[in-house]
Amino acid sequence: MEAIDGFVYAEPDKQHKLQTTYTPNLLGLSQFDGAWGGTLFGEGVVIGVIDTGIHASHPSFNDSMMPPPPLKWRGRCRSSGFACNNKIIGAMGFQNGTRAPATDDDGHGTHVASTAAGNFVDDAEVLGMAKGVASGMAPRAHLAIYKVCFQPYGCSGSDIYAAIDQAIKDGVDVLSMSISGAPDATFYQDPVAIGSLAAVEKGIFPCAAAGNDGPEINTVNHDAPWVLAVGASSTDRRIRAAVKLGNGMELEGESAFQPSSFDSTTLLPLVFPGMYGDLNASYCVKGSLDYIDVYRKVVLCWSGAIKDTEKGEVVYAAGGAAMIVMNLPLQGYTTFSEAHTLPAAHVSFVDGMKIRDYVYFNSTPTATIVFDGTEFGVRPSPAVAAFSSRGPALMNGGILKPDVLAPGVNILAAWPFDVGPNPSALATKTFNFESGTSMATPHVSGIVALIKKVHPNWSPAAIQSAIITSAKDLDLDGNIIADGNSNNTADIFATGAGQVNPAGALDPGLVYDRSASDHIGYLCGIGYNDTEVTMMARRRVRCSGVKAISAAQLNYPSISATLNSSMQSLTFERTVTNVGKASEVYLVRIREPTGVRVDLSTYQLKFSRVGQQKSFTVRLSMQGSHGLLAAARGKLEWVSKEHVVASPIAISFT
Repeated sequence: MEAIDGFVYAEPDKQHKLQTTYTPNLLGLSQFDGAWGGTLFGEGVVIGVIDTGIHASHPSFNDSMMPPPPLKWRGRCRSSGFACNNKIIGAMGFQNGTRAPATDDDGHGTHVASTAAGNFVDDAEVLGMAKGVASGMAPRAHLAIYKVCFQPYGCSGSDIYAAIDQAIKDGVDVLSMSISGAPDATFYQDPVAIGSLAAVEKGIFPCAAAGNDGPEINTVNHDAPWVLAVGASSTDRRIRAAVKLGNGMELEGESAFQPSSFDSTTLLPLVFPGMYGDLNASYCVKGSLDYIDVYRKVVLCWSGAIKDTEKGEVVYAAGGAAMIVMNLPLQGYTTFSEAHTLPAAHVSFVDGMKIRDYVYFNSTPTATIVFDGTEFGVRPSPAVAAFSSRGPALMNGGILKPDVLAPGVNILAAWPFDVGPNPSALATKTFNFESGTSMATPHVSGIVALIKKVHPNWSPAAIQSAIITSAKDLDLDGNIIADGNSNNTADIFATGAGQVNPAGALDPGLVYDRSASDHIGYLCGIGYNDTEVTMMARRRVRCSGVKAISAAQLNYPSISATLNSSMQSLTFERTVTNVGKASEVYLVRIREPTGVRVDLSTYQLKFSRVGQQKSFTVRLSMQGSHGLLAAARGKLEWVSKEHVVASPIAISFT
């Protein structure tokens, strides 16, 4: 291979995993007003979805009111099994270096594609729950589908790289990648990092899932600064299925299957199959209930080991009347409204322990499930999903990741198959609730499409800055966003800048911009050698001829530092570009992290024209005590009469 003209580098192939109606309104998007108003719903923008393919005949992908593909579009349908239209304007499958159909046999790709750019569908629901109008974040954007994930093999790195390369050639504007990376992978080993760097150089914006390995620290995926890493948050909607115990205690739970035939007034015997130490029975895995009497009983199961819906099938096959799924400790308060095959409720770890203790200390425990349908106003909201991967990032030199949060818990979107206890093969308008940073990512890629429509000449770095500096770190009650693992305040390495804010991102006032060459200088600056940077850049690079840029000095919209007794201060240089009003004055507002002093070279920025740039320095110094804190959160805001430009400050104490 080395003899082939243009050869730069070869890497052994690796497998990657998938990161698995209400949310547009929740984020301020409305058919009649709000941030959708001036964006034409993303019309003409092309979102490339790299995933499991698509169920093209779903109503979410009809091309009603859709214009033809833009003139720049060079892609086409290269997939057997379905024809493209003005919504799906390209489709191609990549499997082990060969062409493959782009039809979705999993559901994941269909779900994320409709979340990003699904068209409006009336009367969307899951088993009668959450009924309303479904749509993606950019319902008039076009979709280009690149299937790289195949059951049961996963998603190969070489296919991911080939798909990104094809998407660049085809002319997509946004890349949406709800696929895993590895927290400790070097950039030159990561096909998403390599491919996305090439995409950014062509003006294409890459979004990727931060990962589902939370709440453990240092688990965030896709931490390259040119990729927007998206964490998952909850919404204030719940499909309520409360557990009522024989002692009168009532505990909150969720389930999408809420049969009217179930008699919630009758208490049934309650049994925990794992009561005597049988681990398989405690998880209700297949075969574990064969010799346990669960007939016409409510069965208590730990979450984990297999899908919760599969547990329901096991309980139902064993004769159980209903099921309660208890979160494991690390799953905390994040619960799922899934399409079960029997009456069920999914409860938090804390409430699950109350139920388990009730079983342990009562000779004849009983329970029932009370179904209350769709509820709004759940608090705290948004909260970081317990599963959402956390920083600090391991490989990027200290840049804050994830960048932002987006809704990723119980997201209703298109599904290729009917769900629930009696699925119909003839059903066509099928939706499902899914959870994961996979579901959060297409929310942001759709929002990027809206920004691209309004600001077609903005660089990917400018769009990234607009999203980060406009994000909201407060929940609906004005408190710092909570962590779904504990319901306590989340640290900044869980939230990043906070919840994505479409309206703010469309009009950020100032942006922290970067050139494509800055990323090459950054790679040299954080210690990659000539060979490794060449692999990333896909062209020969000598770091001796490049201006090296440290992670701290990269013009990133967030500020992150590790401070200790030997590194008690650090200075950052930043440059902002005016994209707001021609004449605007900004004053600084600082929320200092605990134990850290923040000083600036200037406390006022005056602009007289659009496109004007101003530079300043930020010095972070240890001051006083940070106690036992391992991390601290702060914020640097530039405030004018029209705009608030917020940069999160993340501190690690070592």
